[in-house]
Amino acid sequence: MLIITYMATLRKSGDIFSRRKRSEIMSAIKAKNTNFETEIFSELRRAGCRFKTHYVGVVGKPDITIPSKKRAVFIDSDFWHGWRYPRWTFSAKSGFWDKKITANRTRDAFVTRKLRNLGWKVLRVWEHQLKKDRVAAVKRIKIFLGV
Repeated sequence: MLIITYMATLRKSGDIFSRRKRSEIMSAIKAKNTNFETEIFSELRRAGCRFKTHYVGVVGKPDITIPSKKRAVFIDSDFWHGWRYPRWTFSAKSGFWDKKITANRTRDAFVTRKLRNLGWKVLRVWEHQLKKDRVAAVKRIKIFLGV
């Protein structure tokens, strides 16, 4: 009976966890100061770069900001920010994930456009870029920030 209930739940929701357990898992995921971010922050500081993290003085709270130069860097995770989402949208079985990721992508585009309209330069770095070639990604950020 338990297996039948489990399979029915899995078919219906597309998830192997209960709503309560999934909520617990997802709430444990950090929104800022992720491993990628803190490692990049450290590398930039070692290079002598002075910047603000998660700056609330502009829309979108960029991960790395130099307000005097109007430079903003966002470090986006592939899943949460929907890198190539149109290619894998079919795997988001529940409408919740489709709405969530679509809303994140829409917000990201709005924030980038808004900052650029305010005269800011914006750089978005993807998680997969950091995983593939960290040195090149950090170099790109340094050049963008003028370090």
